[in-house]
Amino acid sequence: MAHLLGAEALHLEFPTKVVFGSITLGLNDGDRVGVVGRNGDGKSSLLAMLAGRLRPDSGRVTARGGLRIGVLDQADTLDDSLTVEQAVVGDTPEHVWAGDARVRDVIRGLLGDIAWDAQVIALSGGQRRRVALAGLLAGEWDVLLLDEPSNHLDVEAITWLAEHLKRRWPANAGALLVITHDRWFLDEVCNATWEVHDQIVEPFEGGYAAYILQRVERDRLAATAEVKRQNLARKELAWLRRGAPARTSKPKFRIDAANALIADVPEIRDKVSLQALAVARLGKDVVDLLDVSAGYDGTEVLHHVEWRIAPGERTGILGVNGAGKSTLLGLIAGAIKPTAGTVRRGKTVRIAALTQRLGDLEDHMHEPVRIIIERLRASYTIGSGSKAQELTPSALLERLGFSAAQLSTPVRDLSGGQQRRLQLLLILLDQPNVLILDEPTNDMDTDMLAVIEDLLDSWPGTLIVVSHDRYFIERVTDQQYAILVGRLRHLPGGIDEYLRIRSQAPAPTAPGLTAGAAKAPDAAASAGQPVSGQQVSGRPAAGSAAERVAKKELDRLDRQIARAGERETKLHAELAASATDYAKLTELGAELSAVEAEKAELEERWLEVASALEG
Repeated sequence: MAHLLGAEALHLEFPTKVVFGSITLGLNDGDRVGVVGRNGDGKSSLLAMLAGRLRPDSGRVTARGGLRIGVLDQADTLDDSLTVEQAVVGDTPEHVWAGDARVRDVIRGLLGDIAWDAQVIALSGGQRRRVALAGLLAGEWDVLLLDEPSNHLDVEAITWLAEHLKRRWPANAGALLVITHDRWFLDEVCNATWEVHDQIVEPFEGGYAAYILQRVERDRLAATAEVKRQNLARKELAWLRRGAPARTSKPKFRIDAANALIADVPEIRDKVSLQALAVARLGKDVVDLLDVSAGYDGTEVLHHVEWRIAPGERTGILGVNGAGKSTLLGLIAGAIKPTAGTVRRGKTVRIAALTQRLGDLEDHMHEPVRIIIERLRASYTIGSGSKAQELTPSALLERLGFSAAQLSTPVRDLSGGQQRRLQLLLILLDQPNVLILDEPTNDMDTDMLAVIEDLLDSWPGTLIVVSHDRYFIERVTDQQYAILVGRLRHLPGGIDEYLRIRSQAPAPTAPGLTAGAAKAPDAAASAGQPVSGQQVSGRPAAGSAAERVAKKELDRLDRQIARAGERETKLHAELAASATDYAKLTELGAELSAVEAEKAELEERWLEVASALEG
């Protein structure tokens, strides 16, 4: 394969730290490389040197003549004076960019809810990130260097980005170098992994799963100092092999070798012990949302939500930005009052939330870390039964990646990831029994995410997680729900089912695609299929007969879904009561399957009608 971009004997150091000793590496045609490593070890510095934005102290960067390199920084570099159109396509005439199928795909995939003529200065942080990414992907590049591209993207947008990058170049052309903590994304897109650590860059074949296997093999041969990393990586590998069948069906690493390495690794979570401990701490009643509706500024965002949260339940919540996830969390925590329905909380419930804001630390920014932890409880218990382990706050801090020297560091001087970890520590030491995590993976590297997941594996309470990090959701929760058109829907098929449902919903017209642009030829149009972004079904006119019929059908479907749900609950109870009657179990099981299938069909129809009503 042809050489595109490389580094020869690069050395980089800052006044207080040597970042790289002497590294030599290269990108060739067809390379799709993920970069992983602890925060602060030099991932962004490596990308900046390869992009020519940071001069090494010695060594050189080599590039093929005429090479076109596109770079996405973590920092927001958009010009506030531009419109969205100018930031994405510049001064290119509409008939030119509208005729480019790739540009249209980028606009639909990232900018579906952003006005084409909006001023950049008026956009939110997440919208600015998507505009910057769209502007980069709309260009022609031989090499793309992306620093945390999935930040501020939801699950759908991340899935779209992965598909876009996989088909952007032919198999043996172009190159991608991406820094990300999104492990699903690494596995989906990358065919190689570079681990940045200890002043070197160590290459591995394959995506994240293959990297974990090879790292376990490397750590098995290492000295005793690597034992902690080895055990954690082996646990991660055990989950990859046991907990995600869809992922292990892909020949990304040697299955026999993986099974041998994890033969003595126990199940990730002792669900029976955790459930028993959760019931003991919480009782049978946690939080019940009974026919709850909620909204703000006169707009209802959640409609007739029915959810009885169980002790020890571990649930992930999915939904597009603005779907009502934060409203749902507010209802659970008691921060938001419902506009209809009832929220009941058990008498022993203690709810704590790790939010996207660092509000818990605002009053402690000038205090050293050790002063804060000295005011906390003396110990924290992880695990249960014979596996229970008492950790002091200092030991827990060490487990969360803090060094002894950082105990004297003021909170304001900690990195974003360290502040996030300290925030989680304060919450855990308060011993809540219901834990809400809102985007907990922000500012975390892959190693630290594995530590957090390991900690949560032994946490005996009810866990509610909202995250766009697909890997994290699948790793720490046992089931997922989605907020779709204001309704809470269970996803037996997990995130794959959510993406399938969303792909079948009518797509809004992308703001940048005017009537003329929408008529531009592409593969779908030439095949006689509707182009994504064109209007495929319209909203019934307000007050029209069609709207009245649709609303009546929604009411009818609501009643039918409720009846099916009641029958489903009753059948579950009958199954439990007939545990020793095999013939009865078979009969009830068949009836339950039929009721679940009927309920799923009714919910699908409800979604179709509601989507049409909302236009």
